[in-house]
Amino acid sequence: QVQLVESGGGLVQAGGSLRLSCAASRSIFSINAMGWYRQAPGKQRELVATITSSGSLNYADSVKGRFTISRDNAKNTVYLQMDSLKPEDTGVYYCYANPVLGMMYWGQGTQVTVSS
Repeated sequence: QVQLVESGGGLVQAGGSLRLSCAASRSIFSINAMGWYRQAPGKQRELVATITSSGSLNYADSVKGRFTISRDNAKNTVYLQMDSLKPEDTGVYYCYANPVLGMMYWGQGTQVTVSS
C-alpha cells in the first residue's frame, strides 16, 4: 500500500506556472507507473501525464509542450511542472500510483485555478 499527498496547487493567472508535488509514503522506485489526473467541474476525470519506472512519459494532447512530469526516486516524489497555463487547465489534480497491474492508489487532490 502507498499513501500519496499532493501539494503545490493554487490560483495563477493565464500564462503563469505552477509545480505540483506528489509525495509517497514509501519508495517509488519499483512502482510501475505514477502520474496525474485532473477533474474540471462537471467533467469526467482525465489523464494528464504518466511516468513509468523505466522513465517513459505520456501526456494528454491538451498539455503536450506545456507540462512536464518527472520523478525523484530518492525523495519518493513525482512532480508536474505546468507552464503556460490556460483557464481550461482549471480543476482538481489527483496524483496516482499504479504499483502493479489492476491496483491504483490516489491522493486527495489539489485545486488548480487559472484565471483569464
